[in-house]
Amino acid sequence: MSRIAERFTQLAQQGRKALIPYLTAGDPVTSATVPFMHAMVEAGADILELGVPFSDPMAEGPVIQHAMERALLHHVGLHHVIDMVVEFRKKDTTTPVLLMGYLNPVEVMGYESFVSRAVAAGIDGVLLVDLPPDEAEELLALTRRHGLDVVFLVSPTTTPERIKLISQASSGFVYYVSLKGVTGAGNLDIGEVLSRVERIKAATDLPVGVGFGIKDAASARQIGEVADAVVVGSALVKLIEANLDAPDKAKQAIAELIGSMRRELDTISPESAAKMHNL
Repeated sequence: MSRIAERFTQLAQQGRKALIPYLTAGDPVTSATVPFMHAMVEAGADILELGVPFSDPMAEGPVIQHAMERALLHHVGLHHVIDMVVEFRKKDTTTPVLLMGYLNPVEVMGYESFVSRAVAAGIDGVLLVDLPPDEAEELLALTRRHGLDVVFLVSPTTTPERIKLISQASSGFVYYVSLKGVTGAGNLDIGEVLSRVERIKAATDLPVGVGFGIKDAASARQIGEVADAVVVGSALVKLIEANLDAPDKAKQAIAELIGSMRRELDTISPESAAKMHNL
């Protein structure tokens, strides 16, 4: 069982929801990333999503685009991100880490090299935004052999047939993008999210995480009522952007927001959580 699957199993047994914060590696400075990761865990994060800087992040809104631009100014690439996880693992051997990024850097490194280096570093999964499951056979063959989870995205416009295909290819969990558009955009329609999560759960036994549009403790709780995991990104990256010259202040602000989300998620009744796990 992977660390991601084990974490979801533990949370289900406790009647709790997973909190998955996102961080762009190397933003605002390379040395800040690992301390940010530890602070997130201490504040209540269950799984960490670490963004790999890329020059053309087509799924990202302005906030995360700017974060990637800042990281690229420090020449942070995929191999640097892997090294950051190696450093993180010196103190934390239990928190699952998921890399989120785009296919090009992985292709440049080579599938076999990427998978072997990722597993050796203690990376637990990867989400490649621009790699659809029906074009991922070569990579999936390697990740399955080495126990690296691959998470795929479901969007509001994904058809039932495609949901089934995505669910069959995914491992760890399925990530539902709750809004049409890019990260950080729009307002949540909880009724629509619930309907889509139910459709995904009808196609898979995997947990379902929901991201995009989660900005504070209240919206985290709304999503936590209908999903197994809450993914938050832009709201955290905004705190970094507001404190570019003060990483310690940014770290404190991040920890405070994650802590407030964790406390709010933990007010969801175990019965409600169990019902969602069993949908």
